[in-house]
Amino acid sequence: MLEKLRLALVITRRETRDQLRDWRIMVPLALLTLFFPVLMDVTAQQIVGFVIKQGGASILYERLIPFLLMVVGFFPITVSLVIALESFAGETERRSIEPLLDSPLEDWQLYVGKLLAGMAASIGASYLGTIVYLIGLKLTLNWLPPPVLLVQILILSAVQALVMVSGAVVVSTQTTSVRAANLLSSFIIIPMALLLQVESVIMFWGLYDILWWAILGQIVLAGMLVRTGLAHFNREELLGRELDAIDLGGSWRLFKKSFAGQARSFGYWYLQEVKLALGRLRLPIAFMALITLVGVWMGMDIAYKIPLTQGVYQWAKTAQDGMMLESFLKSNGLLMLMSVLFIWLNNLKSVLLLSFLAFFSFGVAGVIGLMVTLVVLGVLTGVAAQAGISPVLFATAYFLPHGLLEVPAIVITGAALLRLGTTLVTPAKGQTIGEAFIHALADWAKVILGVVIPLFFLAAWVEVLITPRFAIALLSIW
Repeated sequence: MLEKLRLALVITRRETRDQLRDWRIMVPLALLTLFFPVLMDVTAQQIVGFVIKQGGASILYERLIPFLLMVVGFFPITVSLVIALESFAGETERRSIEPLLDSPLEDWQLYVGKLLAGMAASIGASYLGTIVYLIGLKLTLNWLPPPVLLVQILILSAVQALVMVSGAVVVSTQTTSVRAANLLSSFIIIPMALLLQVESVIMFWGLYDILWWAILGQIVLAGMLVRTGLAHFNREELLGRELDAIDLGGSWRLFKKSFAGQARSFGYWYLQEVKLALGRLRLPIAFMALITLVGVWMGMDIAYKIPLTQGVYQWAKTAQDGMMLESFLKSNGLLMLMSVLFIWLNNLKSVLLLSFLAFFSFGVAGVIGLMVTLVVLGVLTGVAAQAGISPVLFATAYFLPHGLLEVPAIVITGAALLRLGTTLVTPAKGQTIGEAFIHALADWAKVILGVVIPLFFLAAWVEVLITPRFAIALLSIW
């Protein structure tokens, strides 16, 4: 295995040598790596100086400067992304890849060699920019971030580089021109820019422990991207593919055929095709059931770290007495109907939003979003327990009736999103990556339309009409 990896490193050395010779790559990379950190250092000085003059606190040192440090490490990666996008698409366009494909190297060796070459440039530029910025901070402001935070930022820069480069190499293997690869790169840069904003919010609030979860999530995502590239890389297809064409009509026909299956009537489709789609989700459903338990446990663990204020005790007292539920049940029928529709449409909106995010994250973002709902349930139960209410009583009274319908809907939704993600990282025999994804998308549509939407609708009715009465009756006799 070490000998095979050594052969892959031959490709890495070849690619790195070519990059260092190309001034079109090195000049902008050097400017961003060396000039941008100096600019950020001047910016930090000006901001800190202004706030100090206005009587501001030194908290800016702890929040603003580490954020700028993360930005300094991120920007060189975006330039290095061009190297990864050009790795296969550029050589295919120039026809210089043919001698390389004729070599005795295996497909995975070619792929890993190109991937490591892109990683070397990205991480090297990112760390060099970070070092320049740290030197400037020490000389001008005599300040350095705490060691743990510095380690977090360095690891974060590395995993962001891994995610972006591995995604770019996947794009490069599936296109025939650099222009097409650059256009598709927006599907990498935009999500990463949004993630950077989320990380900036975390850093401004000083919630640095959460950064470890961000690092872990990106490592998982990078692993899935690398797996995707290895699963769908084929040297024969690189030379055989002549044109990047999007056949929307053909894709729609394939989706419609997969969605309808062998059904000739709605009843047959519902009883057979939806059932078969659920059967293909057995393993993801089992995994999501485990995620459900983990989410509730995490929520209760968080709840026990929340300080109990007088407001929390008052909320718990109101919940135990059921006073809020009694006032709600006195509402007119129109308000209750509007409540049902609001809850149902809100759940559907969440499903569609999380499904959209799942398309760009191999299902990971969708599952995390669903997990947040379960974490909130655990937090409420844990807070009630701290206030003296039995957690079993609270969860049973307020969540059990509609939860019997809503939780299965959440689990099935997460399972469908997971299958969409795993389809991209698992080679389908006799199918292209696009065909396999369309079949998985058809199964997603089947379970969403046939199972999830009806379950959420019934859960909304139960939550409005049955759960309040059930809770009042149970709380009155307990």
